[in-house]
Amino acid sequence: MNKIQLFFLLRKNKKLSEKRNVMFEANQYGKFFAYLGFAFFVLYFMAIGTFLGWAAVNEDEYQMIFILLPFLLIIDFFGRFVSQQTPVMLVKPYLLMPFSRYTAVECFLVSQLIDASNFVWMSLFLPYTFICVCGSMTLLQGLVMLLLLHLMILVNSQWYLLVRTLVNRSLFWWALPVIVYGAVIVPLFFLADKSVEKIFDQVFDFIGEYAFSWQSFLLFIVLFIVLFLINRKMQMRFIYDEISKQEKTKLKHVSEFSALNRFGQIGEYLKLEIKSTMRNKAIRTRFIQGVVVITMLSLLIAYTDTYTGGFARNMWCLYCFVFFGAVNLVKVMGPEGNYIDLLMVHEENILTLLRAKYYFYCAIVLLPFLLLLPPIISGKFSLLMILAYLLITTGPEYCLLFQLAIWNKQTLPLNEKITGKNQFENKLQLIIELIVFFVPVLFVLILQALFSDTVAYVVMIVIGLAFTLAEPYWMRNIYQRMMRHRYENLEGFHSTR
Repeated sequence: MNKIQLFFLLRKNKKLSEKRNVMFEANQYGKFFAYLGFAFFVLYFMAIGTFLGWAAVNEDEYQMIFILLPFLLIIDFFGRFVSQQTPVMLVKPYLLMPFSRYTAVECFLVSQLIDASNFVWMSLFLPYTFICVCGSMTLLQGLVMLLLLHLMILVNSQWYLLVRTLVNRSLFWWALPVIVYGAVIVPLFFLADKSVEKIFDQVFDFIGEYAFSWQSFLLFIVLFIVLFLINRKMQMRFIYDEISKQEKTKLKHVSEFSALNRFGQIGEYLKLEIKSTMRNKAIRTRFIQGVVVITMLSLLIAYTDTYTGGFARNMWCLYCFVFFGAVNLVKVMGPEGNYIDLLMVHEENILTLLRAKYYFYCAIVLLPFLLLLPPIISGKFSLLMILAYLLITTGPEYCLLFQLAIWNKQTLPLNEKITGKNQFENKLQLIIELIVFFVPVLFVLILQALFSDTVAYVVMIVIGLAFTLAEPYWMRNIYQRMMRHRYENLEGFHSTR
């Protein structure tokens, strides 16, 4: 069997694996919304490409697209963090097969090159090239320009894959793109306006003269080959590390959190939540990312005029408080799916676990409160506003997110980040996420339009406090409904481990 046949076989096996997943039907809803969003962006890019094409023909500057390409590549790089994941092929079985150990990784890297994310920019490049060809550009020149533009996108995809894989290993690798892009952007803030204009003119002249040339082809071909080989070697190394559990660890003292012993069984589950956040790579990474994102938003809001509108201020304030709950509770009971059978041994074990989770995430909202002190001090956020969104988070928001404990039945890997399975959103998760992030903000804006800011936030405080105090009642209701689905959920947890 040659590599081409093996490539198609592995793609077929991957698709069959996804169809056999118990969450396949639910995942179709997430795919529908993804395709809908993809279609919207394609139409948007076609409009931009058409506009740029007419501008290039009128100015007789067909290299105009290359002048804008550095900005497009930066957008493409950061956009991939939302739409594209690191290697998801289940390589474990293939490593025992009688072919080169790099073959499975090579097949994955090739499949990344033909991924839709690499062709979405063609919806911008094709209209641009078509209009240029309708002008005075020859068809051969148009085809060559399309090939060069696509090659640049492929190089950018390999650069993204390199950074994303390193970041999954350690958040300190964020320094790599920060240094690369910062070296280009930061000096512009310290130079005089005339110097910045001169630099831009020189760069644009250079790009316009050499971007559409054989030297540019040669440069990007070499970059592509180098990045591909680096990714090939790095992916194989990290995959073996995860599969073989070859992680360098050292013994260290672990706190027993003895202060929680006074709370009995709830205290034990609180210890479990704390230790899961500290020890498990996937959960710890999400927590650290949340702290970084909220800190950046806090400083941006406090010391700039970026978000001054009513919708933006309310949206980001809510986002900061609900972030930790939204990224973790949307998969509530997913981590516990690894040992769900043990939780079924004693009566109401899961009810106690759910309450401990609730108390833990209620305590977590104190962290955004502290991180949002700069906007409070600067006067961008009021204490009444902060209190309103804090209580809305611990009340209706958490009540809604914990409802997913009834329906979630897919085990969430705790440590596997490179070889882990795709975690698609099901229908209810997607709907609840949208409600959690947008409905409270819309409700506040309506109240502010009808009454005043003070009345709106007081109403939110009353609603949030009522739901928070009623936690024992709605949490028991969730537990009872969850127990009615326990056999179906157990089957799902078992089949997705």
